[in-house]
Amino acid sequence: MSHYKSYPAYKDSGVEWVGNVPEHWDVKRLRHVASFKNSNVDKKSYDGQQHVRLCNYTDVYYNEFITQRLDFMQATASADEIEQFSLKKGDVIITKDSEDPSDIGIPAIVSDDLDGVVCGYHLTVIRDDDFETSRVIHRALQAKPTQAHFFVEAPGITRYGLNQDAIGDTPICLPPPQERKNLADHIDRETSRIDALIAKKSRFIELLQEKRQALITHAVTKGLDPNVKMKDSGVEWIGGVPEHWGVVQVRHVAALGSGHTPSRSHPEWWEDCYIPWFTLADIWQVRREGRRYIFETEENISDLGIANSSATLHPAGSVMLSRTASVGFPAIMGCDMATSQDFAVWRCGARLNNEFLYLVLLGMRQELSRLMIGSTHKTIYMPDIEAFRMPLPSRAEQLAIIEHIDRETKSMDALAERTRRSIDLLKERRAAFITAAVTGQIDFRSSAEN
Repeated sequence: MSHYKSYPAYKDSGVEWVGNVPEHWDVKRLRHVASFKNSNVDKKSYDGQQHVRLCNYTDVYYNEFITQRLDFMQATASADEIEQFSLKKGDVIITKDSEDPSDIGIPAIVSDDLDGVVCGYHLTVIRDDDFETSRVIHRALQAKPTQAHFFVEAPGITRYGLNQDAIGDTPICLPPPQERKNLADHIDRETSRIDALIAKKSRFIELLQEKRQALITHAVTKGLDPNVKMKDSGVEWIGGVPEHWGVVQVRHVAALGSGHTPSRSHPEWWEDCYIPWFTLADIWQVRREGRRYIFETEENISDLGIANSSATLHPAGSVMLSRTASVGFPAIMGCDMATSQDFAVWRCGARLNNEFLYLVLLGMRQELSRLMIGSTHKTIYMPDIEAFRMPLPSRAEQLAIIEHIDRETKSMDALAERTRRSIDLLKERRAAFITAAVTGQIDFRSSAEN
């Protein structure tokens, strides 16, 4: 941002974490700029109320701009709720509470006139009659100092929330009315440019992941010899396999087990314990980092918890697969470990290498998706898992396939990681640009005159 010019004169904003602002700007509390009100419209539909479309928490969290193109859920609202919380162009909406304090105060602006759309529960509507002022407020709420203010002002232990005073006391830096449209336009243009770069890089990562997935699936089902004679496996997701390979149910070459959650009524089973207990809270390591081996977990249990409940201590090297919620992600236990009931666990026998089973589970990703049951809470049930069939080459071929996949995916993974880092830098640049713009560190006036 070094090519941008600053304003000729600045003054103290009076807010420590904002610093200096242009001399002709105002710094006001949000309550003195716009009105705001918490919505109480929930997702349930009630007899006797009017049918509406509901702008809910996720609509705001995942979208900077609320438009007619969004697929709003159907709900009902009372006449009073419709009068208070029907959305109109220029409304700014923020998330006011969450289980994670970093999710507090995420803003979105209503950029279209929305007919019959009402703001839902856990959200606050901020309203100013001037659309260009609303655009500045929207961007000011995205700025790093404002997000830090929300983080500090959202107390809680398991759930965090902003009260009316915290929202109303939020400092907003305001240029004169005639400069607000130009400021908002510049932010929109620059963030759109950065977003386009992020989208392009994100798509590149998706293509790398598709290529990686295809490589793994082909290697574990077709082997490494392109000239080998093939036979029908009799399993749709596998297709043809080398003629000399076997096709078996996984349970015939690996002992299948599951997990359990010991009772929380025994604190001695959970406090100051040492046996790793793998749950869905730990699956992010597998999903985000692509880890093959897992050594640590968020929670530990004691041997008493295992001995006195239905929990099982699985040996190091066991292969686990998430079968509920975040479905279909495998990992290998790097040490003796227990799991929750959300996982299937295999202990491989003499004919099966555990890393080959791990790669087969990665390779059958589409098949796992087909087996998921449920609308909001996906699950693969144990009878389906017990019926899993897999291709089975010799142990020597399994090792060769593992080495081949590791070698071929290494460069892909390194390229994907570099691309993710560049995306992170773009996101940091985006946030820094917004912060600099809404606190007056960049003078856009000359470009507006050209």
